[in-house]
Amino acid sequence: MKHQTVNQLQNIAEVEPLSTYPIMTRQQRIERWAELLAEHPERCLGALTGTEHLKREARDAVRCEGSPITVAFEDPVLRALGLKDDTYGEAKRFFELTDWQLHDVVCSCHVGTTMKGQWAAARLRRTTGGNRFFNWLRERMWH
Repeated sequence: MKHQTVNQLQNIAEVEPLSTYPIMTRQQRIERWAELLAEHPERCLGALTGTEHLKREARDAVRCEGSPITVAFEDPVLRALGLKDDTYGEAKRFFELTDWQLHDVVCSCHVGTTMKGQWAAARLRRTTGGNRFFNWLRERMWH
């Protein structure tokens, strides 16, 4: 690997320092994701199948082309902040979601094989906000 200065790299590539993106809290990252989903309310998104039935390793690796998670991964800001891919496990890690929360947004058992962007945005906001006790109770019952 050849060492080059930032100025040399700018001659061959567009270089943006990571510091151009603000640090975001968990809630800010989730809200950005919801906004990205809501930008195209009629966009048809793929649902992940049976996430609640998969073992942890398989569940973490599952992905679906054109899923709500893909929408987040398409965003250069979220990628610059550390979103590495569009798998279930990476979304869970990056957005600091529980299995129940992410399942509630992306799993086919709620909507069938596809969902609209507006539905996913509303579901994401409802699942990560709202009554914390109810969310805690549902998480305990899910396991």
